[in-house]
Amino acid sequence: MSRIPLNTNDSTGLLAQIHQAFGATPNMFKAVSNSPAALQSMWGSFGALGGGTLGAKLGEQIAVAIADRNDCEYCLAAHTALGRKAGASADEMSAAQAGQSSDPKTAAALRFAVAVVANRAKIDDEQVQELRTVGFSDGEIVEIMAHVALNLFTNYVNVAFKVPVDFPGVKLRAK
Repeated sequence: MSRIPLNTNDSTGLLAQIHQAFGATPNMFKAVSNSPAALQSMWGSFGALGGGTLGAKLGEQIAVAIADRNDCEYCLAAHTALGRKAGASADEMSAAQAGQSSDPKTAAALRFAVAVVANRAKIDDEQVQELRTVGFSDGEIVEIMAHVALNLFTNYVNVAFKVPVDFPGVKLRAK
């Protein structure tokens, strides 16, 4: 049971936009709508990053790697489904959950994202240089960081408030 109400109405009209985008209103957005400012921030971030240069597939792979690291069953389920919709195979999403990929560029992005979370952003020059070496621009590196930040927020909302998962469940990796 959620520790915070799952609202179905909001004064911003954003839940209607979210419902239209998903075909339903996911529980996470209902929980966040307790704060119109937080909902606007989160939905705006999803929109901005969805239009970014990294692409939806990599964004979802980053999301599942971070969700697994933070034991966020909600985000793991949601982003696995969204990753599949973005063209990732089940094997690619499973590998991403473990912070891995057979694609060197994706693997570097996932290693970086997981390191940022694990080390609370205390990374070294070599970790940034690895991203450049595999072909990420500085703008794309910042965009990876933005994905990390957004996913930390959503993970924390879902874990702290025990938001009920309303996507097909995905098992967290044993640690």
